Amino acid sequence: MSADPTPTVRDTGDPAPVQREVVGDAPTGGDLEAAIAHQVRLLRRNAGMSVADMAAKVGISKAMLSKIENAQTSCSLSTLARLAAGLDVPVTSLFRGADVDREAIFTEAGKGAVIVGRGTRVGHHYELLGGLRGQHKRLEPVLVTLTDDSEVFPRFQHPGTEMLYMLEGVMVYGHGKAEYTLRPGDCLLLDGEGIHGPHDLVRLPIRFLAVTAYPDNHETE
Repeated sequence: MSADPTPTVRDTGDPAPVQREVVGDAPTGGDLEAAIAHQVRLLRRNAGMSVADMAAKVGISKAMLSKIENAQTSCSLSTLARLAAGLDVPVTSLFRGADVDREAIFTEAGKGAVIVGRGTRVGHHYELLGGLRGQHKRLEPVLVTLTDDSEVFPRFQHPGTEMLYMLEGVMVYGHGKAEYTLRPGDCLLLDGEGIHGPHDLVRLPIRFLAVTAYPDNHETE
């Protein structure tokens, strides 16, 4: 007897994780009918309903639901509302995959914008690896390179969460009253409100990725 490939999920009381993967036939462009068709079919199947069951629950004909699921007709607003109610989802869920204006930033190696920071004068190089607009501007990825030994180290404090991922070298990094020795492959996740920064440059050159996630509506400089 083959094992059931479906993993067992234990209910911990925490909110369900956001689904990240999409199935192979999910629409990725601006075809609204195709996006609605895909979502209605996917949600109906996930609910364990047949086309006939769903049509009866929503109050439309089986033929009409079949046309909707095959992107052969455009839905009225009232039909969309009835479909969403029958599937117990927000109406906006039926449009997933129809968005066309989704920004992405590609930065070639060594082509990121140079940031002049407090550590620039003592051999600290900050390279911004890209920045999105609007609500997505709150994420700031920076490649930091430290090449000169110094007894003067900048200290930082800011809203949000920061992640450091070591790529090269060894350093002692402080956060609040704690110190962490970071080597290649090490990761440090910290609360940006705690004063933080390098305390000791053990082995140069040092390179690490610093990604800061600012709170919603935070204006970065």
